[in-house]
Amino acid sequence: MNGHSKALINLLRGWPNPGLLPKAQLRTATAKVLSDPDLSSEGLLYGPLPGNKSLRVELAAWLTRFYKPDRSIEWERICISGGASQNLACILQVYTDPVFTRNIWMVSPTYFLACRIFEDAGFMGRLRGVPEDDDGISIEYLRRGLQQSEHDAESNGNSKPMLKPQRAWNKVYRHIIYAVPTFANPSSKTMSLERRQQLIAVAREYDALVVTDDVYDQLQWRVSSTLSPSLKEAVQPRLVDVDRSYEGGAERAGSDGFGNAVSNGSFSKIVAPGCRTGWAEGTETFVSGLSKAGSTNSGSAPSQLIASFMTELLASGELENHLYTTLQPSYARRYNIMNGAIKDILVPLGITLPQSERTVVGGYFIWMSLPAPLMADDLATCAQQEENIIIAPGSLFGVDGDMRDGDLEREVRLCFTWVEEDNLRDSIERLGRVISRMQDAGAHGQEIWSLASRRKVVDAGYQ
Repeated sequence: MNGHSKALINLLRGWPNPGLLPKAQLRTATAKVLSDPDLSSEGLLYGPLPGNKSLRVELAAWLTRFYKPDRSIEWERICISGGASQNLACILQVYTDPVFTRNIWMVSPTYFLACRIFEDAGFMGRLRGVPEDDDGISIEYLRRGLQQSEHDAESNGNSKPMLKPQRAWNKVYRHIIYAVPTFANPSSKTMSLERRQQLIAVAREYDALVVTDDVYDQLQWRVSSTLSPSLKEAVQPRLVDVDRSYEGGAERAGSDGFGNAVSNGSFSKIVAPGCRTGWAEGTETFVSGLSKAGSTNSGSAPSQLIASFMTELLASGELENHLYTTLQPSYARRYNIMNGAIKDILVPLGITLPQSERTVVGGYFIWMSLPAPLMADDLATCAQQEENIIIAPGSLFGVDGDMRDGDLEREVRLCFTWVEEDNLRDSIERLGRVISRMQDAGAHGQEIWSLASRRKVVDAGYQ
């Protein structure tokens, strides 16, 4: 409790509402696995390095149904992880060298909590933000940066890995490119197919690995109110799908077979964050190497027990049923409430929204731009002080150490999945009152808010 007269509404927290968690389905799946001697023994003991084979098979079948690639996804292209964040760290452990790997290129605005994972892997000071437009990452900006980075590496004699041993089952990439290409966190944008193809082409040219968090892909719905919101097919192929088929594919003649893209998947957004279970998909060669990360080699397959529960959820059809009959309709309803309120209340105040003509939307967030001279940090402070509402200012989503943070000073991210539905319109009404007061004060030359550090807002939002 913060002593405020108004109830707290937290639009920063990117969590699912507890009422949408599939508790009954998990109870049934858990009981079935633990009551079966064979399944329970498999789940409770050490597992093979790539993870539970049954789950890999079920995932391959489901992902084939959902993404509709040119050819079916083989289960050997998949390994099980301890979730997207843990897997990102493992990818860096196996496929980068803190000296030879030149830079980490992150679509900006970015998922800000990924920055520390890259820094922990030895890349502090070498994270670079790449702007995006309505089609996705700026290929021209990225290419210029890659060219300069290669020139610098050549000038410094950086020609081979210095800190990582050479092993037959791995390689060290020169660059890492990180993106959330579909219903992005935070911008909610979806990268176009053409831009995805261009990104793969650039990655191949510069020996870069594109790491994509594909964690929101299944959380999608139609904008039209006259059609069923649920969608059982992906709006775009993943970057790993593009790499598999584009211009000869990831395992084309003359390639090393590792490919230039890996898909980071997770059950956190489609089942529950506490599962801490996910998967990676890439070429069979890439996945085999990833599963040999030192932490996996020591502890064996991550999340082996939870993986057995996820296998049952998929095999029984309960996961897909939960997605299409609960999550997609519920999130569509929540999105429409918040988006409708923004258009009614905030757009007349000068707020703008990206990709406004989309017919399919999804994810957890709405990204909006403030009119000048309003600043997002000021709005976040004033909203919390005056209306007890927590929002995420754009400055949170800059790439650590990059000089482009100023481009985000008028951007705001709002999450519609955590708070109760009944509070969504109220939250926008409160925000509208704050913006109106700030605009009125500015027009009269007054200053009615005080700046607070972005860390204070983050801490309040996640408590």
